[in-house]
Amino acid sequence: MNDEHWKKKLTPEQYKVMREHGTEAPFTGIYVDNHDNGMYHCAACNQPLFSSDTKFVSGSGWPSFYEAVNKSNVSLKDDNSLGMHRVEVSCSNCGAHLGHVFPDGPADKTGDRYCINSVALKFEPKAK
Repeated sequence: MNDEHWKKKLTPEQYKVMREHGTEAPFTGIYVDNHDNGMYHCAACNQPLFSSDTKFVSGSGWPSFYEAVNKSNVSLKDDNSLGMHRVEVSCSNCGAHLGHVFPDGPADKTGDRYCINSVALKFEPKAK
């Protein structure tokens, strides 16, 4: 899909983050403090990405998860931009930039902290 498709489908902020590898300001995203049960999907293509069961409060300013709902639903790639090494997280279906994963998550779980931009996510509450 080309840039015009994504510019029509995504908001300007989503486009900046998901297609141009930007980031939202910390503590501004709508899902930072969301503690409802449900599934977080890719805002661009609706692929399931993270379950609320793996969400935790990291204090980083972005929604944080210790694992993806399915490892094949995310792609990981080395990111050496900004003069540091990080691991970029993208949607494996549409290639949208989601955020980064760091090795400082809960040690009693996976040890990973998927630090994900709220604008890259769409939350679907669990049916009651």
